[in-house]
Amino acid sequence: MKFCSHCAAPISIKIPEDDSRERHVCDSCGSIHYFNPRNVVGSIPVFGKQVLLCRRAIEPRHGYWTLPAGFMELGESTSVGATRETKEEAGSIVEIGSLYSPLNVPHAEQVRLFYLATMTSPDFQAGEESLEVALFDEQDIPWSEIAFSTVKQTLEWFFTDRAAGVFDSGLEFGVRGREILPTEKI
Repeated sequence: MKFCSHCAAPISIKIPEDDSRERHVCDSCGSIHYFNPRNVVGSIPVFGKQVLLCRRAIEPRHGYWTLPAGFMELGESTSVGATRETKEEAGSIVEIGSLYSPLNVPHAEQVRLFYLATMTSPDFQAGEESLEVALFDEQDIPWSEIAFSTVKQTLEWFFTDRAAGVFDSGLEFGVRGREILPTEKI
């Protein structure tokens, strides 16, 4: 950022009074411009025992498999965004369940939030950002072709919890989550 979005004057990077971090500060009007992490929201769409994955038609990781997810839009909740992204990328209508996997990816300036989701029918189709979409049994997941470590981790947790009967028990389960290190593929 070089110019203020409020008055178009030049911006300086400095620590504002009563702050501890460098910020973009307008030299003229004094506006402080904050930059915060972006939320990536998505779902773990399940039909029966299968999980729906999308093969990416865009970079990064073009051609690799992922859960349907994308950037949250202004004016929507995280669960609404996850529902929208599932429809846009996988052509699937889902009933969104609980937040399952919040993952912090500080080096990419992102927080990724995956929700449990039940597909209302086996209908799906590739959206503009997907080359193809398919339902997979656990043993058929293309693990070496998963686009991001956050997706791989979420799927591993999901299958572990499902095998342990966590989802069938009626008991509350703990939300999974962790921080992804800069050396890991996101």
